[in-house]
Amino acid sequence: MLRRIKTFSSKISRHRFVSTWSPLTTAFNTRPEKRINFTKNEVGLFGIPELTSFEGFYALKEKAIFKTDDLIEEATSPNRTRKMVMIFDELSDTLCKVADLSEFIRLAHPAANFCTAAEDACITISGIVEKLNTHKRLYGALKAVVDHGDRLETTDVDRHVARLFLFDFEQSGIHLEEAARQRQERLLSELLKARHELATVCGFPTYADRALKASTVETPEMVGLFLDALNEQLQPRAAKDFSIMQKMKTAECGFQVPLAAWDTPYFTASLKRKYLQASASEFSPYFSLGACMEGLNLLTKSLFGITLENTEMQPGESWFHDIYKLAVVHESEGLLGYIYCDLFERQGKPNQDCHFTIQGGKVLPDGSFQNPIVVVMLNLTQPRWSGPSLLTPSMVDNLFHEMGHAMHSMLARTEYQHVTGTRCSTDFAEVPSVLMEYFASDPRVLRSFAKHFQTQEPMPESMIERLCASKHLFTASETQLQVFYSALDQAYHGGHGVHAGSTTQTLQKVQDTYYGLPYVENTAWQLRFSHLVGYGAKYYSYLISRAIASWIWQTYFERDPFSRTQGEKYRRGCLAYGGGIPSRLLVSNFLGREITATNLTSSLVNEIDTSSERLKYVESHFQ
Repeated sequence: MLRRIKTFSSKISRHRFVSTWSPLTTAFNTRPEKRINFTKNEVGLFGIPELTSFEGFYALKEKAIFKTDDLIEEATSPNRTRKMVMIFDELSDTLCKVADLSEFIRLAHPAANFCTAAEDACITISGIVEKLNTHKRLYGALKAVVDHGDRLETTDVDRHVARLFLFDFEQSGIHLEEAARQRQERLLSELLKARHELATVCGFPTYADRALKASTVETPEMVGLFLDALNEQLQPRAAKDFSIMQKMKTAECGFQVPLAAWDTPYFTASLKRKYLQASASEFSPYFSLGACMEGLNLLTKSLFGITLENTEMQPGESWFHDIYKLAVVHESEGLLGYIYCDLFERQGKPNQDCHFTIQGGKVLPDGSFQNPIVVVMLNLTQPRWSGPSLLTPSMVDNLFHEMGHAMHSMLARTEYQHVTGTRCSTDFAEVPSVLMEYFASDPRVLRSFAKHFQTQEPMPESMIERLCASKHLFTASETQLQVFYSALDQAYHGGHGVHAGSTTQTLQKVQDTYYGLPYVENTAWQLRFSHLVGYGAKYYSYLISRAIASWIWQTYFERDPFSRTQGEKYRRGCLAYGGGIPSRLLVSNFLGREITATNLTSSLVNEIDTSSERLKYVESHFQ
């Protein structure tokens, strides 16, 4: 183990910053083992400068997406000035450079974050290839050249390669009659039919009725009312977002190109970078792991009178050498439970941030209480020789999110472990974790712990304001996309996916109603929408959880995120029950209002409207 981080002091703007790291901060800022990095002037994997960090895969992916759009436009343009085969070869090269590299790194790199980013790039590029393989206009342009010759002079090699490209198209079935092409969605259709049959055998009208029983909203009809009400409110607000994105795309391309659904992630990320006026990594020095854990400790102490104490483990107690153990101690009630923190990436570790219940709380036969034991798992970058693990803003959000689950488990005091903590309905289980993201996005909370890992200089106020504001960009359109996904999931599992034509036809109808960008002909992205399997009929839970969390934030904590009075109300009136009370009744009692589509919608729309002012300068920039 290395020694504790030395005390630093510096004179900045006539203020002296002297080290006051707490024991908790020091513990989490101390590397679990000595790791020395001798690498200098990193050039990135395979000499690719973007890949000096795993985040470079996202940049490579976005560049490929944008270039692909340009090449499609060129290939289908009547004013094309290059041979068709040259355009197709560049299109193939653009995608393969990212896909082949990503596939290797996904399989071979020892670091989990590189593997995750590479896999994400693989999935994205594979999706683009699938879209291109069913792109009718692109196929038609190539086939015309193969059948009738290019209007530009070509060689035997040109014509041969063009035929190979055409063969690749036709392997995907683009040339088949519609009836033959529809066989590709057989598996999804069969899944929906099987689920519908399971539900009816169990006495439910649809699979959605079965899945939503005992949830916060209780019925598919309630979900439908909520989605419809929210959709009505979002349409003009999302249209404003799309208008700004369209202006951004036109400015970047130099000419008018219609905004497509796959453009929105790119322009959202682009605007966020412009708004932050810095890369995410420039915020990281203020978010050392120790500082973030101290921020959580200050928050839980203020709200609940709870401290998080780093605790030594016994030999053999942990499953890896870099695990931390936190004792959750209340100022008067004593020990409430333990949180094991498995926070660092390692080879073979699942690439996801999650919370596991190891032992649920419950009342024992002798009247004592069995304290809960949970694990919070993240995949943070290992600390380097020069300092502690530094988190990006999104990592901070994830840490707070998973600790929200953990505190739900710690503070639930139920009689039965079957309903303790997060063992409640899906659309309520995410409420405490999503609520913690609101704390992580509040300037007052960030000021309490965002300090430079070397000098302890507080994050400059301008950086805090930009960071918090960036989290609210294009929230209307992003929320509308979640409404669309939720409505599609309900349509598939409410009987429509079984009785109303193909899943693609259902997709088109739902998108026309619930999303502000049009369906693109001959695409079927629902076949890759894995949430339909794991979240069947419950995808709406993301929106409901956010609506309830937003409602709680606005009611209890927006005025003062450190209020002990409000924290105690939240603990006693919400967290303590776990799933022991029907979540709809629990939320209604806690908020003092009935759970209705209107009330749920209002909380989200109020939040969106409050943050919409931050986009005014962007809109004026593109006038």
